[in-house]
Amino acid sequence: MTATEPATAPTDSLGRTSKRWVLAAAILGSGIVFLDGTVVNVALPRIGRDLPSHLLGTLEAQTYVYSGYLLTLSALLVAAGALSDEYGRRRTFVIGLAGFGLASLLCGLAPSIELLIVFRVLQGAAGALLVPGSLSLLRVNFEGEEQGRAYGLWAAGTSLMVVAGPFLGGVMVDTIGWRAAFLINVPLVAVAVYAALSHVPESRDEEAPKGFDWIDAGLFALAVGGLSFGTIYGQQRDWRSPLGWLLVALGVVSLVILPFKLRRSRHPLVPLELFRSRMFNTVNLSSIVIYGALYVTGYYLPLYLQGVIGFTAAAAGLIGLPGSLLMILLSPRAGRVAAVTGPRPFLVAGPLLMAAGVAWYMRMPRTTAAWHLDLTRPESLLPPASYWVDLFPAVMFFGLGIALLVTPLTAALMTSVPARNSGVASAFNNAVSRVGPQLAGALVFIGVSATFYSRLGAQPPGVSPLNRPLDARWLEPALRASTDAFHLAMGLCVALLLVGAAINLFGAQRRSAPT
Repeated sequence: MTATEPATAPTDSLGRTSKRWVLAAAILGSGIVFLDGTVVNVALPRIGRDLPSHLLGTLEAQTYVYSGYLLTLSALLVAAGALSDEYGRRRTFVIGLAGFGLASLLCGLAPSIELLIVFRVLQGAAGALLVPGSLSLLRVNFEGEEQGRAYGLWAAGTSLMVVAGPFLGGVMVDTIGWRAAFLINVPLVAVAVYAALSHVPESRDEEAPKGFDWIDAGLFALAVGGLSFGTIYGQQRDWRSPLGWLLVALGVVSLVILPFKLRRSRHPLVPLELFRSRMFNTVNLSSIVIYGALYVTGYYLPLYLQGVIGFTAAAAGLIGLPGSLLMILLSPRAGRVAAVTGPRPFLVAGPLLMAAGVAWYMRMPRTTAAWHLDLTRPESLLPPASYWVDLFPAVMFFGLGIALLVTPLTAALMTSVPARNSGVASAFNNAVSRVGPQLAGALVFIGVSATFYSRLGAQPPGVSPLNRPLDARWLEPALRASTDAFHLAMGLCVALLLVGAAINLFGAQRRSAPT
């Protein structure tokens, strides 16, 4: 950050206690957004059974419960980041927290899967205000080595919430019910609101031209929403419905118009000078494919473990604990070392190790022993012997890769732009990091569905990929077909991670350019 930049909030005016609360607010704000994705993954099979849909197929309804949230989050992120920089980072952050808490409450009380999907969309809209806000709070309230340490602690803290999410979500699903997976957000939101209102100073981009370009925001939302939802809807309907094609066309047209509109705007939603940074462009491009692979793995693995292998929800949420502990322990250290060596080695090694972990999942046979975790039976707390061969190495490779990647990637992004643009820069990266999952998820879903029904040789009602059929006649053929479909999904994830590593190898600078 240069001396002439309006830092928007004097960092030296904050005491140590207040800075801790700023960090806590940032971790909780982004953490609940990430937490909600991992918790819902574990809860999806139970949601599909408890809230049957008469309008959608089981897997399709599960897809919309998960993807509807991510789609809205992605479409509104950049607009939310720009609003945060212009109208006040704390203000938009607190509004986002309040909206997220209310939407979570509605999700927990939803009487039907259709209403649950609607409330998830509202939850995603509120979450869009939180993700860019959390990182921009760190960018403007910490400096120098303290800032690098804050990024590392942020990565470790959010990782801890992601780690706890699947296990706590699984326990809640098995003991209380899936609704608790949403209601747990409410007390977390309350703590974050207290931290933000009591200790986070207001800050904004004082150099930004006054006025918000709603046309830019609308075009970006249409581009992201049209491409993402159109792709999901189209492949769900085997592209027989014209609506899917119309939505994709709307997204493409909006995407083509957007750059021209940004150039002509007096105060564009995304400042064009950001794209002059090679590191900014590289991080965003690699984020698309890396987070696409991360999403697909996190979505299909719990479904496969529960629907095919027979894991309980709690066990499916706990299998990644060892690798996640690596993330918590190593993320701050990776950030400190990357600040000295430069981020490129970490941005390459991380995706390669993640690819090794996902490749290990591909060798997991259907005969892997199911883990029936039950907290009332102490003997069930230990996983079966096959876990240590079929899952543990994959979990460790994957966790180590994420630990090496996340903090250096975050620091490389945030230091590649001026502090006054931190909100919109973070929002743009988070948006593309969620567009990648939507497009990757749609691509993989096509492959999974095609492989499943091809192996099955039919499309019987009530039989869908990675869900255990109730009709005993189809049980064995469906499990075999689901195993092949899962292996295909993991293979596609490996390819995406290798592409991400290559982008960072050739695009990332040895050291981030000073801002």
